[in-house]
Amino acid sequence: MKRRSFLTGASLAAAGSTVAAPAIAQSMPEIRWRLTSSFPKSLDTIFGTAQTFAKYMAEATDNKFQVQVFAPGEIVGGLQALDAVQSGAVECAHTPVYFYIGKEPALGFGTGVPFGLNARQQHSWWHFVGGKEIINDILARYNAISFACGNSGTQMGGFFRKEINTVEDLKGLKFRIGGLGGQVLAKLGVVPQQLAPGDVYPALERGTLDAAEFVGPYDDEKLGFLKVAKYYYAPGWWEGGAMLHLVVNQQKWNELPKQYQAILSQASEAANSWMLAKYDAVNGQALRRMIGGGAELRSFTPPVMEASLKAANELYAELSAKSPDFKKAYDSMVAYRGDVLPWWQLNEYAYDTFMIRTRGRA
Repeated sequence: MKRRSFLTGASLAAAGSTVAAPAIAQSMPEIRWRLTSSFPKSLDTIFGTAQTFAKYMAEATDNKFQVQVFAPGEIVGGLQALDAVQSGAVECAHTPVYFYIGKEPALGFGTGVPFGLNARQQHSWWHFVGGKEIINDILARYNAISFACGNSGTQMGGFFRKEINTVEDLKGLKFRIGGLGGQVLAKLGVVPQQLAPGDVYPALERGTLDAAEFVGPYDDEKLGFLKVAKYYYAPGWWEGGAMLHLVVNQQKWNELPKQYQAILSQASEAANSWMLAKYDAVNGQALRRMIGGGAELRSFTPPVMEASLKAANELYAELSAKSPDFKKAYDSMVAYRGDVLPWWQLNEYAYDTFMIRTRGRA
C-alpha cells in the first residue's frame, strides 16, 4: 500500500510539473532590447554602468532578458538618446536627463541642478520626496519612464586654459558645460557649449573651447584634457551629485511581465550603486596622477561662487515663472534641501571635516 501510494503521489507530481512548465516558460519570455548610451566606450565607469545593468539583467533572468549596449553614434548621437527612446528606435537609453532641458527645463532636476543636492541627497529626493514622480510625469509626455541608474558624486569644475580669479575672467569664455549650469554661467558672460563627451577634446584642442568640464579626475584623465589645458578647478557647483537614468520606452515597459519590471528596477538600482562606488574608488588615484603630470589645482574664488549662486537664483525665479513643472520641482528640491542641510551640518559634515583634518593620524 505504501509503495502504491508513493507511485500515485509521484505520478501526480510529475503530471503537475508537466502542467506548470509551460506556465513558467510563458512567465519568463526571452526578450532582446537595445540600449543606447550617451557616453563613449573609452569611459569604462560611466559607459560601464550601462554594461553592468545589462549584466545584472541577464544574470537575474537566466539570460532570458538580454540588453545590448551601444555607444553614441552606433545608433544615434549621445544627445539624441531620449528621442530614440520616444520614437521606439531603441527600447532604452542610459543618459542624464538634463541633456533634454530644451524640451522641459524641469528635467534638469532629474540629474541635479547648480547648488542643488549631493549624491546621497539626490537619491533620497528621487525615492522619498517625490522626485521620481515629478520627472516621470514629464517624461510620460515623451513616451518614456526613467529609473535612477548611476551617480558621479560631486563633479570637478573642469580644465581651463587660464586662471579664473574674478567674475570678469568668465566673460567671453567658451566653456563646455551641460544642463542648467551653462545657463547660469551665461548670465556671467560665459558662452556655454553643450557637446557630447566624445566631441569635447577635439574642440578644446582646436581652441574652439577655452575650458571644459565633464565628470571628475578618472574620466577627465581618460579624455586627455590635461594635454591642452592645465588649470583644474573645483568644485563643480553645477553638479553636486549628478544622477544618470535608464530611460525606457513607455510601451516597452508596459509590455514587460511584472517580474521583469521588478528585476529591471532593482538592476538599475544596483548599477546606480556600482557607478558611485567605482568613481569613489578611482578618482583619488587619477587626481594624484594628473597632479604628477602637471595639473594645477585651483578652487573657484568666493566672489565667483557668490556671483554664480546669485545668477542661479535669478535663473530659477525666471524659469519658475514660465514653467509650472519647473516651479514644482524647484519648490520640492528647495524644501528638501532646507530639511536635510542642518542635519548634514551637524553630523555628516562634522564627521567628514574632522577626518579630513586629521588624516594621517587616524
